[in-house]
Amino acid sequence: MTASRLKQPKPFNTEKALQLIGFLCFAYLFFGFMLLPCLNTLTSIFTVKDAAGNVDPFAVIRFFLAGNMPRFVWNSLRLAVVLTITVNIVGISIVLLTEYFDIKGANILRLGYMTTLIYSGVALVTGYMFLYSSDGIMTTKLLEMFPTLNPKWFSGYKAVLFTMTFACTSNHALFLRNAIRGIDYNTVEASRNLGASPFTTLFKVVFPTLIPTLFSLTIMTFITGLCAMSAPTLLGYDSINPEIVRLAGSSVADESFPQARAALLSIILACFTILLLTILSSYERKGHYLSVSKTKAKLRKQKIDNPVLNVLMHIYAYVLFIIYMTPVVMIVLFSFQTYQAIKVKRLDLGNWTFINYYGTQDYQYLTSRGKYKTIEGSISGVFSNEATLGGIHTSFVLSVIAAALACVIVVIACNYIFKHKKTGTVLEYALLFPWLLPTILICYSYRVFFNSNDIWYVFDQNLYYADRVRILMIIAYMVVRLPFSLRMIKAAFYQIDEELEDAARNLGSSQIRTFLKVKLPIIMPSVLAVFALNFNTLFTEYDMGATFASSYGTTYAMVIQSMCREEGLYGFNVNASGRRCASTVFIMIVSGIILYLVYGVGGRDIGERIAARERFKKLFSRFKKKEA
Repeated sequence: MTASRLKQPKPFNTEKALQLIGFLCFAYLFFGFMLLPCLNTLTSIFTVKDAAGNVDPFAVIRFFLAGNMPRFVWNSLRLAVVLTITVNIVGISIVLLTEYFDIKGANILRLGYMTTLIYSGVALVTGYMFLYSSDGIMTTKLLEMFPTLNPKWFSGYKAVLFTMTFACTSNHALFLRNAIRGIDYNTVEASRNLGASPFTTLFKVVFPTLIPTLFSLTIMTFITGLCAMSAPTLLGYDSINPEIVRLAGSSVADESFPQARAALLSIILACFTILLLTILSSYERKGHYLSVSKTKAKLRKQKIDNPVLNVLMHIYAYVLFIIYMTPVVMIVLFSFQTYQAIKVKRLDLGNWTFINYYGTQDYQYLTSRGKYKTIEGSISGVFSNEATLGGIHTSFVLSVIAAALACVIVVIACNYIFKHKKTGTVLEYALLFPWLLPTILICYSYRVFFNSNDIWYVFDQNLYYADRVRILMIIAYMVVRLPFSLRMIKAAFYQIDEELEDAARNLGSSQIRTFLKVKLPIIMPSVLAVFALNFNTLFTEYDMGATFASSYGTTYAMVIQSMCREEGLYGFNVNASGRRCASTVFIMIVSGIILYLVYGVGGRDIGERIAARERFKKLFSRFKKKEA
C-alpha cells in the first residue's frame, strides 16, 4: 500500500510551472536581447579584415590612435568634467534659493527652475536655439546693438555647455530638494544659537549631510555629459554619441570599417560608465550617518542678515529665473504667431493664430518670373500635419507598450526576488545589467546584430527591416527602462506587511491569488507612477530614435529635429518653426499632466486621498441637487 502511494505521480503544480515559464522567458530576454548583441559588438572590433581579406584584430585600435577618433573622446570627457562643475553650481543654487534661504517669491522661482522637468532633450535644445541661434530672437537683438557680433556665436562647445548646464538641473530639483527638506532643523538652529552665520551653518552643518546625494548627482551628471546626444547634434559639437550614430549609418565605401569604429567608441563609453557606477557603488557601501535629535523638526528658511548680500542673492535668483523662463515664454507666445512673424522673430500681438496647432493654409509666393505660385496645404499645424501626427502616434504607441512591459516584468521579478533570496539576487543583477552600458551601445548593438536573417531565436527574421524595426525599438525602450523600474518598484515592495501575506495563506489563498488580491493593490500606485515616468521619458526620447533611424520608426523627437532643417524647403513646411514651437508646448502639457499625476495626486498619502475623495463626493452631490 505504501509502495503504491509512493509510485503515484505528483499533482500538477501551477505555480512551479509558471515559475519555469517565467525563468525561460527571462533567460531568453537576458541572453538574447542583453548579452549576445553587446558581445557581438565587442567581438566586431577584433574581426576586421584588411585589404587582403585577412582578419586584423588590431586594425581598429591602430586607426583609433592614428586618426581623429580620440578627439571625440576628449570632447566628450571635457564636456562631462566641466558640466559636473557648472550643473552643480546652478543646481545647488536653485535648491538653496527656493528651499534654504528666505528669498521673496520663492514659489514662483521654483516653478521657473523646474520647467526642465516638463520639456527636455531635443525640445529643450530647439527652445534655446529659437532664442540664440544665428537668426534667433536674442541674437537678432544683440546684432542690432553690436553689429560686429558673430551671428553663429551660439554653436559648438560653449553653446552645448550653456544649454546642458540648465537642462541637467532637473535631478537637483527633484533629489537634492528632497534631501535638503529632510534635514533636521534642530541641528541648524543649534548652529545658529552658537553664533554661526547662515552661510557658516550651510557649509559646516547642511552640506555634510548632502554629500551622498551630491556625489550621486555628480556621477549622473558626468554620465549625462559623456553620453550627450541631442545638444551636440543640433548645436554642432563633435562628441562620441553623434559620431557613433553617423558611423552606424555609413558604409565601407565611404570610409574604413565605420561599424567597427562605432563599436569601439561604444565600448569606450561603456568602460567609462562601468567605472563610474563602480565608484558610486563603492562609495555608497561605506555608509553615511548623521546624528540628529529624537524629535525631528521641519527645516525653516534662513534669512540673510547682510543687506547687500541679500540684494545680490535676490538679483542672482531672478537672473536664473529669467534664463529658465525666457525660452518657455517665447516658445509659447510664438506658437500662436504666423510664419511671417516667426521668420523675422518679431511678436505681432495684433495677429494671433492657431494654425501651428490645427488646420492648413495655402502658401503663395512670387517666382523669379514675376508670377505668383500657390502650394496647397504648405502651412499646417501639429495635429494637421501627417509627418507630425505620424511621429506622435509612433512615439505614443511604442512608449506605452515599452513602459507597460518594463513594469510588468519588474513587478513579477520583484515578487520572485523577495521570496527567493539567493536566486533572486542573480535576477536583480541581471535586470540592472543595462545600467552598466550606455543607451547608445545597446541600441547600436541591436541595430547591427538584428540586421540579419541568421538569428535563429528570432525565427531568422531581420528585425531592422521595414516595420519590424518598431518591435526592435520597443525591446530597446523596455530594456533601457528596466533598471530604473526595478529600483523604484522594489522600494514599493518593502511597504508590504508580511503579516498580510501570512493571513491570506492561512485562509487558503494560493500564492498567485495572494499576489493579485493583496500585494498588487498595495504597490499599484507606485507601479503606475513608474509607468508614467517611463512613458514621459520615452515619449520625447531622441538618442534611441536617432540610432534606429528608419522611415518606419520615425519618432516624435526625430520629427521635431527634422523641422530644424526642412523649413521652407521647395516651398513646403513653411511654418516648420511655428509647428516646432507648438510641438514643444504639446510636450510640456503632456509631461506636466503626467508629473502632476505622479507627484501631485500620486504623492498624496492615504489620509489626503480619502479627504480628496470626500470633497469630490460632496461636490458631485451638490451638482446632482442643482440638476434636480
